This record gives sequence, C-alpha cells and structure tokens, in this order.
Amino acid sequence: MIIFGTKGYLYQLAILTLVCGQCGNPAAHTLRKRVTKFTLFFVPLFPISTKYLTQCTFCGAEQKVTKEQADHLQTQSTNDPSGQAAGQPQQHDRF
Repeated sequence: MIIFGTKGYLYQLAILTLVCGQCGNPAAHTLRKRVTKFTLFFVPLFPISTKYLTQCTFCGAEQKVTKEQADHLQTQSTNDPSGQAAGQPQQHDRF
C-alpha cells in the first residue's frame, strides 16, 4: 500500500502599506507565498505549486501577484524601515 497526497505551506514574506484595490483604504498588506508539496508516506518531497498573494488586513481581500511582483514588493519592504520581513513557514492545511 502506498500513501501519497499534498500538503500546503504558507510563508509570510513581508508586511507592506499599500492602498487596497477592493476597499480603497491605505492599510497593511501581508505578502505571502503559498507552496503545495507532494507527499509520500506523509513526507513532503517536492513542490508542485507555488503562488504569491497579498492580503489586505483591513477588509481581508486577497490578490494574486506574480513572482516578479512579489520580489519587487519584498525588496521594496526591505528598503523601507517600517516594512517587516519574516520568512517563517506556517503550516496551512486546506484539504
């Protein structure tokens, strides 16, 4: 018997102050990286999907961004003294 599946991981890359496209308020947005990995016998082996998104802390709206946009926003946050960068993974099971 072979047991396989997927497991999701959520990495918070930065916290930015942006104007939300949904509610129009200037609010903090979290820049996140969502990685889905293939698992064999509950051991994550390799990533099968990587997505980047921002989430407004005021209204909760999420917006997908490309890898290039995420890299640009992350470098923008490291140049800004008020931007916070954290690369710690958070386990995210949505299955």
